[in-house]
Amino acid sequence: MDESPAAPASAATQRTSLPRELGLWSAVAVVIGSTIGSGIFRTPASVANRLPGPAALSAVWVAGGLLALCGALTLAEVAGAFPDTGGIFVFIQRAWGRLPAFLFGWSELTLIRAASLGAVSTTFAEYFMRVLGFNPSVPPNDTYVHYIAAGAIVLTATFNYVGLKTGSLVQNLTTIAKYFGLLFIVVLALAIGLPRTGGHFTPVAPAGSFSVAPFGLALVSVLWAYDGWADLTFVAGEVKDPRRNLPRALIIGSVAVIVIYLLANIGYLSVMSVDEVRKSPLVAADVAARLVGAGGVAFVSITVMLSTFGTLNGTLLTSPRVFFAMADEGLLFKKLAAVHPRFKTPYVSIVLVAVLGVLFVLLRTFEQLADTFVTAILPFYALGVAAIFVFRARRSAEYNPAFRTPLYPLTPILFVLATLYLLSNSVIDPSSRWPTVAVFAVILLGIPVYYATVGRPSQRSAVRS
Repeated sequence: MDESPAAPASAATQRTSLPRELGLWSAVAVVIGSTIGSGIFRTPASVANRLPGPAALSAVWVAGGLLALCGALTLAEVAGAFPDTGGIFVFIQRAWGRLPAFLFGWSELTLIRAASLGAVSTTFAEYFMRVLGFNPSVPPNDTYVHYIAAGAIVLTATFNYVGLKTGSLVQNLTTIAKYFGLLFIVVLALAIGLPRTGGHFTPVAPAGSFSVAPFGLALVSVLWAYDGWADLTFVAGEVKDPRRNLPRALIIGSVAVIVIYLLANIGYLSVMSVDEVRKSPLVAADVAARLVGAGGVAFVSITVMLSTFGTLNGTLLTSPRVFFAMADEGLLFKKLAAVHPRFKTPYVSIVLVAVLGVLFVLLRTFEQLADTFVTAILPFYALGVAAIFVFRARRSAEYNPAFRTPLYPLTPILFVLATLYLLSNSVIDPSSRWPTVAVFAVILLGIPVYYATVGRPSQRSAVRS
């Protein structure tokens, strides 16, 4: 059984290439736009339900931000050294071999990407209906939500099908709109709400507001809101001056997201108590309603629409590159590595991701989609981040990053340990045990699939020849 790591081709020699058209600020927009989606608008309620105290509530958002930053700082080094299309897939294959890399792609194909698209597009559709004056939770509107979500996936796929410049333009515009829209809500909360209420920051730690298991489950929800910080690596092969711009974009984008998320939670608690946040699944809209009435609700609804639409666009911009890279390495159908002769995009992979997203969103609910995504992606984030230990230990001449991870090895160790804790906690806790086991089962199903297809010795020889 040959499972020795096989290094994929470098950006300069990759068999199938995509043009480098993303500049620094477009790359930053990919990080911010892929991260800020529905999470910061929906997650605070579920977090407050598990941690009903200002101190615990703030601590879990800080912890989530620090974990995301640890991951971003680590991948800033690795991505700068290996700026190839596929990102985490490339890092896993170089460090751990073909089978783990295949399992990542398998999980992206069967669980991760479609679930992410489905969850975000569902939120977009719900707010779209609210802006039109309809309640998305009542029949037949609840059915229409699925079709609107599917239409949004198709539209953003089209933007990215016709060119990276078109997709990045949509990404830049929606990122600016969502970031400053959220910042405007924070300013209103601090300028109007805080003087009215004096804030709801006491008692800081009421009895029963903190325990280890609920903190872990809340952290999973928070990491859903922070997810997206690694998506830029998927499109690393199309970033200009990647050794310089990839590390800078990952760090600038991640820090910008952490800052606005912490400010948003301060703003929410400036207007509403923790108990009120816990009962408010659409907390940003409720905060705006208290501050400026119906006009505020409309503003927040439009902001969430733009936010989730931008995240959809970012997902269709980045995630098809994983399947493109897999196909280029012989781990998926070769056709998925095709580049459109006119638009210079991985058009077949984009269509595949869009079709999977549409199927998922027509068949599953938001909660099912979000939980599936977080559980499935965490093990591969850990493998991608832990790859830095392998690369540094090899002392290979090809590993010459322009940026070095601060506080190494503490930074990647913290990320990996936290990931292991979260996954263990999800298995131990009765409320999440069986859904977590089901996700792991689907991931492990990729092992026999691998050996029945691309993992056979004859297949590996064909790819290497």
